[in-house]
Amino acid sequence: MHPAAHSLYPELDATALGAFAAALESGETAGLPPARAAEAEAVRAVAVFGRGKVTGADGDLLDAALWRHTGSGPRPAVVMPAPWTDLGWPVYAVQAARFATRGYDVLAYSPRGFAASEGHADFAGPLDVTDGRHALDHLLERAAGPVTRIGLLGVSYGAGIAQLVAAHDARVDAVAALSGWGDLGEVLRENSTRRTAAAHALLTASPRARLSEPTQRALENVLAHRAVHETLAWAEQRSPFTLVKELGRRRVPVFYAHAWHETLFPANQVLRMFQELDGPKRIDLSIGDHGGPEMTGLPGLPNRIWTDAHRWFDHHLCGADNGIDAEGQVLSEVMWSHALEPSPAWPVPTRRVRRLHLTGTGELADAPDPGWAAGVLCGVGTPVTVADAIARSGYAELAGRPRPYPDAAAMDRTATAVWTAAPTSATTRLRGTPRLRVTYRAANSGSTFVAYLLDLAPDGSARLITHAPSSDLDAPPDSLITADIDLQATAYDLPPGHRAMLALTARDPFYADANLPRATLSFTSPEPTPSYVELPLG
Repeated sequence: MHPAAHSLYPELDATALGAFAAALESGETAGLPPARAAEAEAVRAVAVFGRGKVTGADGDLLDAALWRHTGSGPRPAVVMPAPWTDLGWPVYAVQAARFATRGYDVLAYSPRGFAASEGHADFAGPLDVTDGRHALDHLLERAAGPVTRIGLLGVSYGAGIAQLVAAHDARVDAVAALSGWGDLGEVLRENSTRRTAAAHALLTASPRARLSEPTQRALENVLAHRAVHETLAWAEQRSPFTLVKELGRRRVPVFYAHAWHETLFPANQVLRMFQELDGPKRIDLSIGDHGGPEMTGLPGLPNRIWTDAHRWFDHHLCGADNGIDAEGQVLSEVMWSHALEPSPAWPVPTRRVRRLHLTGTGELADAPDPGWAAGVLCGVGTPVTVADAIARSGYAELAGRPRPYPDAAAMDRTATAVWTAAPTSATTRLRGTPRLRVTYRAANSGSTFVAYLLDLAPDGSARLITHAPSSDLDAPPDSLITADIDLQATAYDLPPGHRAMLALTARDPFYADANLPRATLSFTSPEPTPSYVELPLG
């Protein structure tokens, strides 16, 4: 039995979005706020809005809306598959209308199995790809004049579908993928660790969705630790990373937006996809969690993610000389200053990588210190965790309230192994992907630990910088295991007087735990393979 469902988009006002869509159709704007009423009237002055059905794969009808210009002149077009929500295409009502007022024909639709669309959710599988291609057909058949170039834009689930359709259909000229994924296998299993909280959220976040049997089975397999190879094969078919060479061969321009502390689709797998793309590309990395950075733009509030998505399509679909191609491939929002840093590429340039060794005194030091042991008890809760809940904790981060760890300096050392660096004398700029090498001994053949890099303040409180889980499922019992893992990428300023803190635990509720209850993981640093953390310094 799963806990109660919760939305991945708690800030969405479905009533307001529905009222705006109704006003687009009827012209009755009296019940809308003045700004929304003016926007609806502006759309109706240049385009015809109508609801309809797209005939998808196997004849299933997909709920859709079309913003169509009546003039016979050529114009660009945008297709927008909706995210993983029971609301469906009305999520895009305001942003689609804005594309329409800028001269685009727009089709927004609810993917199969969601909202009023028929069929069963295929999790961006072959049926969803076929549906997306049929959505392109639907728009092209109804356009009053020639369609010059086509963009696909999606948020979350829609972002995954948009990338996959673009890889399969040469008619797609540009993509905007907001809070999506690149490698679905890594979303479900990170460093051999099952990401059970993410799988659970996908199963429960849209309670009225009708999941296909393979989709339901794959997500339940993650929770139940079964059919690993079957599930990864299912995920590979639904991973844009599998088709990255096709996108690169056609040099499809791709715009990404993602959150540093993304708990549903972690950032590193998207960054890996981003690095492999050969065509024009840009990524915006923000404070927050899943869907949060672009959320305020959905109801129409000012939002830099949506502004740049429009600029991306204006440039690559309409030829607008708006400068977005000259602003660098990467824009990073720094925690917690909110400063925006452009960079020409990913990885961002670093001044140097500082290697800090784990020592027997609990310090992070410049020199190795072999021979010590630090044990943590398995199966017990610890005060340090990734977040309070999938997606929701990110809204507090966006408001400037990152999750506090008030007594981090006094963590229970029976369940948490902790190392701290010397206080910084000046602001330390962490930019990129921290890396951890650690050796430990596990009592059984399956083991899991979670590593957290924290910012420890002089008052003993801490904030999470980044983290990553790691599991070993094959080593013989009581053997030494050396784990080399990337923590999730970050852009973080460690203030003067603060310390970098590394914490290792055997359990976090966001991940499956392969340890035996009440067993011990004994971390150490053998002379041939010293344990250390590497910090990329900007």
